[in-house]
Formats: sequence, C-alpha cells, structure tokens
Amino acid sequence: MTRRPEHLPSRPTWRCAACGIAWPCSPAKLRLLGEYRNDRTALLLYLATLQVEAAEEFAELDSGKPAADLSERFTGWARARS
Repeated sequence: MTRRPEHLPSRPTWRCAACGIAWPCSPAKLRLLGEYRNDRTALLLYLATLQVEAAEEFAELDSGKPAADLSERFTGWARARS
C-alpha cells in the first residue's frame, strides 16, 4: 500500500508536498485548527515563526529581494473571528 504524502510544506518553496499549492493549503489549515483547537495563541505563534522562516527562504531564493507580505497566507486565516 502506497502512503500519500502529508500536507506539509516543501522547503524552500513553501508549496504543499501533497497537493502542490501554496502552504498552508486547506487540508493543512484544517489539521492545524484541529491540533490547536484549544490554544489559538499557540497556533498563531507557530504560524508566525514559520512565516519568518518562509520570508528568509524566499529572500535567499530571489537574491535577497524581500518576500511579498506573507501575513494573510500564514496567520490571517487563523485569527479568531468575532
């Protein structure tokens, strides 16, 4: 039986290893929301850390050029809705 890849980031491109779209993809977001359902602050801190790592890796890939704003991609979707 072949195991499917998990919806994890493939570095340094930060595309999903399973579906190939920009990470976090929808399945990754759902998994993360489930894992951190009782601690949204910890989820946001984790995602903010990954956002910084992604920005650094994107800058290295593009000759030091700053990455586009990644805040909506990494943390905007995870903020608590009022």
